[in-house]
Amino acid sequence: MSNLMNKWNQLSLVKQIIIGLIIGIVLAVTIPEIAKPITIFGSLFVGALKAIAPMMVFFLVMSAISQHKSGHQTNMKPIIFLYLLGTFVSALVAVVASFMFPVTLTFAAGAENVTPPGGVVEVLKALLMNVVDNPVKALFNANYIGILSWALILGFALKNAPDSTKTIISNFSEALTKIVRWVIKFAPLGIMGLVFDSIATSGIKVLLGYGQLLAVLIGCMVFIALVVNPTIVYLNIRKNPYPLVFKCLRESGITAFFTRSSAANIPVNMSLCENLGLDKDTYSVSIPLGATINMAGAAVTISVMTLAAVNTLGIEVDMATALILSVLAAVSACGASGVAGGSLLLIPLAASLFGIPNDIAMQIVGVGFIVGVLQDSFETALNSSTDVLFTATAEFAKLRKEGKEIVINR
Repeated sequence: MSNLMNKWNQLSLVKQIIIGLIIGIVLAVTIPEIAKPITIFGSLFVGALKAIAPMMVFFLVMSAISQHKSGHQTNMKPIIFLYLLGTFVSALVAVVASFMFPVTLTFAAGAENVTPPGGVVEVLKALLMNVVDNPVKALFNANYIGILSWALILGFALKNAPDSTKTIISNFSEALTKIVRWVIKFAPLGIMGLVFDSIATSGIKVLLGYGQLLAVLIGCMVFIALVVNPTIVYLNIRKNPYPLVFKCLRESGITAFFTRSSAANIPVNMSLCENLGLDKDTYSVSIPLGATINMAGAAVTISVMTLAAVNTLGIEVDMATALILSVLAAVSACGASGVAGGSLLLIPLAASLFGIPNDIAMQIVGVGFIVGVLQDSFETALNSSTDVLFTATAEFAKLRKEGKEIVINR
């Protein structure tokens, strides 16, 4: 047994996760009833990540800001630009793909008890109200915009505090980071439980009727991950982008795919940024911010689902309106985390651009719930892995301008 444990510990975390993934699939296909108790591993893993993430972000950001030395430059401006650019281009890709491969829907129920936002103004208002949320409530509800705003305010307020106070905050930050490392070590068990639960409860048959819709949705996200994002990275660092792209997909995208939660993946992304040797002052802010506004996958979902409804209803769409949809989808996606239900509930907002009534729009959301088993997994994997990708890209671009060597494979 000790030899087996030693061999297991010698494997990389990614290989351990792949083994857990395979075991979960085999158990779900062969003995789903007998192996059902293992779903608790998935629930515990996601629960632990979600529990530690708000506190970690709060103390990490507060510590980074309070100890930030004047003259030390961060890369937040280029990172935010990359976030917004990536989200808009993703919406544009989805619109073009929907024109090239038009999809029609069979409307489904399932969205009767949810309420979509009334418009972009309402989405942005909810986002701004989250900024001034009660700090205790923000931590309790994992409102990362509120957590970030209070951490920044307290960090700036503590810049002139005694070193002993800053040391205490730093110690809390380091302790929480260590706890995150402990939780991530259980990722193989967590992924095994999550994949088992997904296959055993949802199955694959229910998705076959929406194969064409899923093909366009997932195809767009894969194209963005493997073509669009690498192009953006290359234009910034002038170096083969794929080692960095694949590292982010492998070490962030896989866990995000199965947790289906950007919030739960924040600790994983923080750990990956540390592994890449990135500036802690920068990524401690950019990663939780990216979980809120870097929403390439959400922009794809909003655009494809809306245009599928447009095709079903026989509505003519010109290129100008399609471009407006891309902008609307990008802006809405950035505010998705401020709306209960995420990207799916922003579909009626985009559908209103074409005069689609709300009752039909909510049927589109019902279809979204059905395909969400795969759509949401791919969306979260794209969103979350891109947070690290663009954070690293901005820092490596800075190193390139300074004539320093860029080391990606660490």
